[in-house]
Amino acid sequence: MEKAIITVVGKDKVGIIAKVCNYLAEHNINIMDISQTIVDGYFNMMMIVCLDNMAGGFDEVNDGLYELSKTIGVSIKFQHANIFEEMHRI
Repeated sequence: MEKAIITVVGKDKVGIIAKVCNYLAEHNINIMDISQTIVDGYFNMMMIVCLDNMAGGFDEVNDGLYELSKTIGVSIKFQHANIFEEMHRI
């Protein structure tokens, strides 16, 4: 199973989860696990997603998430799970 990690961080506002999840659904990306919290007015979310049936290539989806991040005013990072795990293995 090919997995990726998505992190979303920014000033809290209505609709962040909905817009990110709608984008993922449009690209047939399944959310396997999700955690979100708000700390002192800042929204933090981490998702583990399955890319097995993803519509479009990784770079295309990444570019779309970047454009979405600019639209909603948050930072969105999209990484293959194996790269994320290697970066945080220390």
